[in-house]
Amino acid sequence: MVSPHAFHTATLLPDGTVLVAGGLLNDRLDGQVLAAAERYDPVGGTWTSTAPMTQPRWGHTATLLSDGTILAVGGSNNAGDPLASAELYEPRSDEWIATTRMTTGRGGHTATLLLDGRVLVVGGGDDETNMEGEAGPRSSSAELYDAVSGRWTRTGSMNQARNGFSATLLSDGRVLVVGGDGGFTGAELYDPSSEHWTGTGSMIDGRFGHSATRLDDGSVLVAGGCACSDPRGALISAERYDAISARWTATGSMSTARIFHRAALTANGLVLVAQTGLVNDQPSSETYDANRGTWTVSATPLGARDGYSATLLSDGTVLVAGDYDHDNGASAELYIPVGH
Repeated sequence: MVSPHAFHTATLLPDGTVLVAGGLLNDRLDGQVLAAAERYDPVGGTWTSTAPMTQPRWGHTATLLSDGTILAVGGSNNAGDPLASAELYEPRSDEWIATTRMTTGRGGHTATLLLDGRVLVVGGGDDETNMEGEAGPRSSSAELYDAVSGRWTRTGSMNQARNGFSATLLSDGRVLVVGGDGGFTGAELYDPSSEHWTGTGSMIDGRFGHSATRLDDGSVLVAGGCACSDPRGALISAERYDAISARWTATGSMSTARIFHRAALTANGLVLVAQTGLVNDQPSSETYDANRGTWTVSATPLGARDGYSATLLSDGTVLVAGDYDHDNGASAELYIPVGH
């Protein structure tokens, strides 16, 4: 990478390159909030600086819109203030442009592109959040961004105020929200047609700092995380949500407890998760086979990482980039699936 990034966003663009934007400098460099952005070209294996965002931000979200632009939303600035601002990146002109502000500042929120092209932004804290977004006030509010009009409108609020949770788009267009700071077990669904939230059973374990991945069969794999605020209480367990029956069932446990890890569904249908270094400094990775419901230890990453990103590339490999607590802030590596 051109410069160290942690707690940034990484977005696969239509041309196959990856945009890394914002975040924090490595802890060894005092954790300054960044406006810097850069692009990775998988063909040449090169990183190139691009236009910076209109303002520094970390703990934000970045969503690829239907027209190929990227919507960056919220996060926190150098003073730790939650941001209500939003901006758009145009890959063809390499330009960031401010767009309409949200109705409230948010950090530790989620942003989900709906099937109709709108973006659902949910929850988060409306006060200062920490690096993983799990601290600070919880919000139940939600709003929608219309890419055509560039406007934000309030929509139905969640039943549970949440911060540091996950949101997953289901095959039928609904959004599954799970967990959050406080170790919530309850899950709920957002229906874009009615703009209402409904409960959908409870997980076996309360979780935050977990990963949630929609599998090829439409079910959702939820793995790891923690039911408390201490990373040493990280979970080894995993469970799956069946969107048709609305039921949660336990599945195979990981080989090691993980929290604030990243997960990526690879081209061969396996889910890759990697160690962050928050539980221990021994880097490791493993893959989940949805057909067998089992985990298999995979290749060892080149180094422990925290606050990194994992992005599935067009060629089926996974780009892992950035770090906060170690010496990998400006480094990146590629995971190559077996048989690739």
